[in-house]
Amino acid sequence: MKAAAYDAFGGPITVRELPDPQPGDGEVIVRVRATGICRSDWHGWQGHDADIRSLPHVPGHELAGEVSAVGRGITRWKSGDRVTVPFVAGCGRCPPCRAGDPQVCDAQSQPGFTHWGSFAELVRIRYAEDNLVRLPAELDFVTAASLGCRFTTAWRAVVAQGRAREGEWVAVHGCGGVGLSAVMIARSLGARVLAVDLNPAALTLAAELGAEVCIDARAGDPAQAILDATGGGAHLSLDALGHPAILWNSITSLRKRGRHVQVGLLTGDQAAAPLPMDLVVARELELLGSHGMQARLFPALLDHITTGRLDPRRLITRTCTLAEGAVLLAGMAESSHAGVTVIDRL
Repeated sequence: MKAAAYDAFGGPITVRELPDPQPGDGEVIVRVRATGICRSDWHGWQGHDADIRSLPHVPGHELAGEVSAVGRGITRWKSGDRVTVPFVAGCGRCPPCRAGDPQVCDAQSQPGFTHWGSFAELVRIRYAEDNLVRLPAELDFVTAASLGCRFTTAWRAVVAQGRAREGEWVAVHGCGGVGLSAVMIARSLGARVLAVDLNPAALTLAAELGAEVCIDARAGDPAQAILDATGGGAHLSLDALGHPAILWNSITSLRKRGRHVQVGLLTGDQAAAPLPMDLVVARELELLGSHGMQARLFPALLDHITTGRLDPRRLITRTCTLAEGAVLLAGMAESSHAGVTVIDRL
């Protein structure tokens, strides 16, 4: 198969021929028709993810395509089925999985991290029987691929973890793919949305997607701007990027009994970021994490899309080839491009 891979963390990402994957028990092979370029893959390429244990490695975890082969024990899926998959596939046997929470599975499988990912013509999906998601006929592969990490992560962070309600103020700190998805989702629920970012183009897109207030984080204190704009603070605030300063601003911008959801990854020395615990106690704030979304929650999201209540295609601002995607992934930290990029020519 043709794939993009790297031989050293932070090293060149090149397109090459690699052995085709074969399905083991409980596994399927998906022929990739589209795959997103996500900051989590950049973290993996930088060596920030301990799940990547051997090189060379193929990144990519936001995918959509067709089943091309199935292993023993697969009964629900057959060749030709149009599918996507959560970026975390749960084993189905551990206590979290049995409790309905495969997104925090003790033995989770993540394409692009625990094994080769979807920057390739073919990708192996473990624990496939209960983790694959059937795509509606009207949903194209590029749009479906854009859901795989950022949109689904934002959906669960806003709807399930954050419990956003109509009329509430929702602050979204960081308007990358996850943040812009959160803006769109919160607005679709009737919430009033504030968007915070350093990138004027990202703020412009956030406004187009429904953000009522857009705050340039370079212009002063974003938390104080939110407190002023909302008359007391956000009901729900998300760090959609992952940075100690953003985390701090998100928590301090909350009103009493508000809810903070940490979505963006904090890695390395930033993982033990300081927290304003005095405010957490005094304001009775909730601090929540959000890590992906279970396959069983996809139908509700897909229903919102197929009925027109959400249109994630508005977030897709660029498509590219596999070779172009390898270059874009390596340059992601310096990029000011707004919106979501999807590889659709493998």
